[in-house]
Order: sequence, then C-alpha cells, then structure tokens
Amino acid sequence: MTTEKILEVIDLSTYFRTEDGVAKAVDGVSFSINKGETYAIVGESGSGKSVTALSIMQLVAKPSGYINGGNILFKGADLAKSSAVEMREVRGNKISMIFQEPMTALNPVFTVGNQLAEVLSLHRNMKKDEARTYGIEMLDKVGISDPDKRYDEYPFQLSGGMRQRVMIAIALACRPDLLIADEPTTALDVTIQSQILDLIRSLQKEFGMAVLLITHDMGVVRENADRVGVMYGGKIVEDASCKDLFTNPSHPYTQMLMKSLPSRAVRNKALQTIKGMVPQPTEFTHGCRFSNRCPLAIARCYNENPLPEVVGEEHTSSCFLLNKNGLADLSASDWSIQKNAPIPDKKGESCLDVQSLKMHFPIKKGFFKKTVGHVRAVDGLNLEIRKGETLGLVGESGCGKTTVGKCIVGLLKSSGGAIKFDGGDIATLRKAALKKYRRRIQMIFQDPFSSLNPRLRISDIILEGMNVHSIGKDRKDRYDRMHSIMQRVGLDPNMADRYPHEFSGGQRQRIGLARALAVKPDLIVCDEATSSLDVSVQAQILNLLKELQAELGLSYLFISHDLSVVHYLADRVAVMYLGKIVEIGMSNEVIDNPQHPYTKALIAAIPQVDSDNRKRIVLPGDVPSPSTPPLGCSFHPRCALATEECRQKMPMLESVAGESDGRQVACWKV
Repeated sequence: MTTEKILEVIDLSTYFRTEDGVAKAVDGVSFSINKGETYAIVGESGSGKSVTALSIMQLVAKPSGYINGGNILFKGADLAKSSAVEMREVRGNKISMIFQEPMTALNPVFTVGNQLAEVLSLHRNMKKDEARTYGIEMLDKVGISDPDKRYDEYPFQLSGGMRQRVMIAIALACRPDLLIADEPTTALDVTIQSQILDLIRSLQKEFGMAVLLITHDMGVVRENADRVGVMYGGKIVEDASCKDLFTNPSHPYTQMLMKSLPSRAVRNKALQTIKGMVPQPTEFTHGCRFSNRCPLAIARCYNENPLPEVVGEEHTSSCFLLNKNGLADLSASDWSIQKNAPIPDKKGESCLDVQSLKMHFPIKKGFFKKTVGHVRAVDGLNLEIRKGETLGLVGESGCGKTTVGKCIVGLLKSSGGAIKFDGGDIATLRKAALKKYRRRIQMIFQDPFSSLNPRLRISDIILEGMNVHSIGKDRKDRYDRMHSIMQRVGLDPNMADRYPHEFSGGQRQRIGLARALAVKPDLIVCDEATSSLDVSVQAQILNLLKELQAELGLSYLFISHDLSVVHYLADRVAVMYLGKIVEIGMSNEVIDNPQHPYTKALIAAIPQVDSDNRKRIVLPGDVPSPSTPPLGCSFHPRCALATEECRQKMPMLESVAGESDGRQVACWKV
C-alpha cells in the first residue's frame, strides 16, 4: 500500500439550519485516506457519519445544510470550494458512493441498464450499444447471474443483494479513485453481506481505489478496514490502525462500544450498555460531547473540549482521562461490573407446537386472475417452543421466517398444518374464537416506526390492546398499568402524550415491546427486533428481553439473521431454508458444532471482532424462488457437497447421534 493521499479532510464542519437552532452535525472532523486503503468511520446513529460522506460528495441538502468551514482535499483540489459544474465531473467519475438503501437510491421507473448507461454516457461519452456491452460486463463482474437479462429489468425485480450489486456496478463503472460505502450491508443477510464485502475488496485491489467505509458493525470493520475513525457528536474521538483499535482501544466511548457486543463469552451475563443517547446536534455543550454518558467524567470534561492526544504510532484519542499507557481505565467505574443475566425457570412444558405448517400464496395471472401456481413461503414446517424459553429462528431473507411469525400470531391464515397453543389449534379458529389467543401471542415488528400508528399518541398505542381485551378494572387502572409498563421498558411515563416520530429508533422498539406486554402475553414473536439498531441500543433491548423473560416467564420466538445475537439470547436455534427447518438444536450445539452445510455457511459468514482466522464459506447465488423450488434437497443448487441423491430426494429431519434430545438435521451427508 502506498502513502499517496487520495483524500484529506481538514477541520470539516457541516451545519444545518433548523427550527431548534443550528445543528452542528459535523463539527471539526479531520482524517485522511491513502491510495488503495480502506478507512472506516464507526459510531452510533446521529454521530455524523453519513453527513461526513455527503459533505465530501457535496450532496448536503441546501439551503438548510451548508459547509461552515474546513477543507476537503481530493488529489490536491479542495472540493469544499468547488463549483456545481466542477463537482458534476467528480461525482460518479472520480468519487462514487454506495448508499445504505439501494431500493431508494435506484430509480424505480428506469431499468438497471438505463441507470448504468446514464453514468457511462455522462462521464465516458459512450454510445448506447457500447454502454450496453460495458454495462453487462460490469454486472457480470459484480457477480450478477444472467447479466444481459438483468440489464433490462427494473430494480423491484431484483433481490436486496442483487440491488446492492447493481449499486456497486454503477459506482465502479467509471473506475473511481475513491469509493464511499455508506452502510453497504446493514440490511443484508450475513451470507450476502460476506459476498458484497468480498466483492468490494476484490474490485478495490483490481482498480487500486481507496474506500471510505461507514458502518456501525464492528465485525465488518475488523475484517475490512486498514484504519478506523471512531465518531461521536460530530467529531472523530479516536483514530488508529484497525489492529491498534481492537487490541488497544483508548477512548471510553470506543471501549464501551466494544463491550456492548453480544458474543459467546458473555452469553450468561448482562451486556454492557451505554446510558443515555447521542446528544442532538443542536444541543452540543462546550465540553466533551461524551461527558454526559461517560462513567469517568470529571469537571474538566464538562467545561473543556479535549484535543487529540498521541497514544501510539498513528493512534490519537481525544480524552482528558488517558493514563500513561494511553488508555482510559474503565475498570475503576461501576459500569465495568457485569452482573449475571437472570435465568428463567424453564419447566420444559410446551407453549407452542407447530406441526406441518404451510403457507402457500397463489400466483394469479390473466384477466380472470386464474391461479397458475403458488409461492411456497412455508412448506411443511415443524417446531416447538417451551414455556419460558427463547427459540431463535434464523436464515436468509426469503426463507419464510417472517411468514412463520405472522401465521403464529394470526396475521396470515395458513394453508395447512396445525398451530397448537394451550391445547387448541389456533390455525382453525375464526375471528371471535381467535380473540383470546391474540392477547396471549404478541409480535414485535422489524421496523418499529412503520408498525406504530403515526397519528396516535404513545398512550393510545399502548392502551389500545388493553381496551380491546378488557385488561384492568377501569380507565384509571389501565393508565396505571401503562405507566408501570413504560417504566419497566425504560421509557419515561411523561412521554406518553408524544407521537412516534418524536422518539429514537431504540425508544420506538421499546414502545413496541410495551404495547406487546400491556395485554399480558405468554409468547412474543420478535421479528428482527434488533437488526436496525446500534450496538449500544441493541444491548439495552437484549438485556431487557432477558430480564422480562425471567420476571414474567415469557416465551420468545426470536427471528433474526444475526447469529451472534441469536447465540447470546436463544436457548435453542432452528435454521430455516426455503420454507423448511434444516437444522435445530440447543444454541451452543448448533453454533459450535453445525452439521448442515447451510448452517456452516451462515456461521462462517459472521464477521468476527475477536478473531482474524475466520474460515470463509462462500455461498453462490441467492435463495431460489419459493414459487419454483428445486427438486430434492432445496439447498443442493448452492451446496458444494451435493450428490445425485441430494438432487433427487428431499432429506427429512433426523436426530444426531451423541447429542442432546431434539438435535436434528435434514441432510443426506450427516
């Protein structure tokens, strides 16, 4: 790697005019990126990471947003002073950007080819036929199958992973010197995430470009970055090589982020959490921005802003509390003391028994909407959840996890099979008979904002279920219960008259949990309940779920694609692929000793914070369409071990010799 600087950001400040005053989203940020290097910026939501990237690209919304000062030196030219015409030559040509959500970044009314050709025509003066040939070549280079066919398709016809690959193809079409990747894998499965990150690394090496990687996933940082900047409150609070940052984190904020991560080592302990939240950029004080959340803060921290201190070779940290070894010593604070997580008294009695569950959606075509086929989202699934336990349900997007959850809570009417709860088969019940079961089985949704009615106050949202199911003696009793539940999930009861948009993502997830708890459920289906949260907020929610389970004897079906979280929280794990369970067993057995090739690939794709020796297993392609599932084992088109038997016969779940009761695998090779 050379030391030629591609980008140098010097004391950058980007402000926004708001009704509450000037928001200092980026306030004095400095860092540099060398040719061929990957520089990662990490931190919680609201720290200013994305605004930093948008400032470099000069995409800050005007007139409310503006660069207040500083320099953005790209190959010697100051982009902060460049005109709109000059920036059009830079954007997409010399600096490209991959946005966090590809579906909103891609124009839905233009084909993939139109959007690729636009870049090539604008920056490389290619004619239509030439742009098509080169565009198909780029789609092939980023690993899209049938690139000539996909070139003429629209974004909605592609999977999430394929849309992200299209974004990469567009971003790299002109072979830029710098690629900015803003949370490029946040919403993707671990297998697709691994593919995307491998792809970026290989293309980076081929093109010799620099990469600015923005993420809150510390595992992704550990495995992909050369240097790291930790951002908080609009400032870089620590800057170091990736190796130094993970072996010798010096700033209290960095140390606390690291300790908030769920892992095998802390399975029976409560996760460390960071109290409070990132301050609003309109409310920054004169002192250290982290002082109101730091367990070590002294008077000086509240009154003075610390400057970067050198703590090692190319390693700086902005803190007044560094000792002679360049570390802030958290061991002296109460925060560093971990308490054992509460363990519920599991009696082993069945709470929910799902037998041969099917959910087939009809495919209708023609004027008369004739059924021509079915999407087999769930196709003969069996699972059991015991009282007081957490069953983790994992798998890639499109395998049917959420559909299972919706069938269990009654949001979808299953096509076949039984859902036995407390002696009754709720799959056969109609509205009136189903009402009492709806109270006892609740759901927390993946996106808390879209699952909360924006027109209702929080009090109305939480009280609604209690009113429908006649929980409480009277109105006062229900209000008292609502306030008690809000306090239990970490919400101030004085916030009850606010609307959902007035809360952070973590607070909205707590509201969803409070709504579920209000009706005294026995089982809660958690559908990707922590997937979009920062690690610090995620730790708070996971701790809360464990505490409530121990206190109330709740059972959870925890749906996720994050096996690190599942291993920390779940007692048992079921691995799902294309509508079926392919492996199930105790959490430690499945994670530590996976038997099914698909489970092995999922675990191998998890980025590791504490290891550099992860054995990679790259799964080719995406999950097959559930409307046309392959014959035999549904996993065989992507399995390196597949035989002719796998291609012809579907394996059933079989017990694994030498392991606990309930450990089963559906594979001919086991």
